[in-house]
Amino acid sequence: MTRVAFFPGCLIPARHPPMEFAIRYCMRNLGVELVDLEGASCCPDPIYFKSKDKLSWLAVAARNLTLAEDLGLDVVTNCSGCTATLSESYHLLQDEQLRAKVNERLARIGREYRGTSRVRHIVAFVRDEVGYETIRESLVTPLDGLKIAIHYGCHLLKPSKIMQVDDPNNPSVLEKLVSALGAVPVRHRNWYLCCGKACQIGDIPTNMMHGLLGTVNDEQADILCMICPTCFGQFDHGQLKVMKQFDEEAYTPPIYYFQLLAFAQGVPYEELGIERHRLKPECLRRFTSVAAEERKVSTDGAYQEP
Repeated sequence: MTRVAFFPGCLIPARHPPMEFAIRYCMRNLGVELVDLEGASCCPDPIYFKSKDKLSWLAVAARNLTLAEDLGLDVVTNCSGCTATLSESYHLLQDEQLRAKVNERLARIGREYRGTSRVRHIVAFVRDEVGYETIRESLVTPLDGLKIAIHYGCHLLKPSKIMQVDDPNNPSVLEKLVSALGAVPVRHRNWYLCCGKACQIGDIPTNMMHGLLGTVNDEQADILCMICPTCFGQFDHGQLKVMKQFDEEAYTPPIYYFQLLAFAQGVPYEELGIERHRLKPECLRRFTSVAAEERKVSTDGAYQEP
């Protein structure tokens, strides 16, 4: 079994625990052992903290990475923002002078950053170390024919030299992950835009979301799939606010990719944490009923418990 240091960050465990549950469930089924980083802190935030005090930002990120170095493991993250912070820190701290400044601070708590643990977003890790075919083989309930719109978010792909996830201008990893579920991926026209969460000035976030939602809803997809918890929050609670403000009624329920994968691997709909969603992907229930019917009758016609 492949072992990797797991950095869940703070947003998913605190606000979206069903996402963390789904990741832990799915990765175990895919032959990956997630090793927790005892004592890990916030990444920290790749926007506000960094703009206020970059050296302190680097020192906190480096401390988190030293925890993985102690284990001799690479780091896998499930949040695009965490990946941005840890990947950029790994990149910047290849500069010996900057590393010396950071290590001077870390020495106060008896730690030293060495730069030996690579950082990867979970989708890149699954693509490169697990493979799409392994995902297909893990499925209990393939999502055949489900039409899924995809939103990448802005942190996942750029700057590409640092993130190293996919082609920033024509990515394919999320489409291929969705296809591995048996579903049909759809790329909406504004797939490359920010969800608006980082823009906190006037009506900018609302207008950005409205523009995005227009192109998502044009595709008439069953579900909107993403890999960023911040984007999920915008497309869930934020979608309701935007539609109310613009007096529109076109909704596309959002869901985090690993919740979809967990469902396809056999986790019941009621155990996915969907009750926390404002917009429920009720279309998944039709796959639940089909799977249940297929399990009722064995080859000799006897009822079988799921």
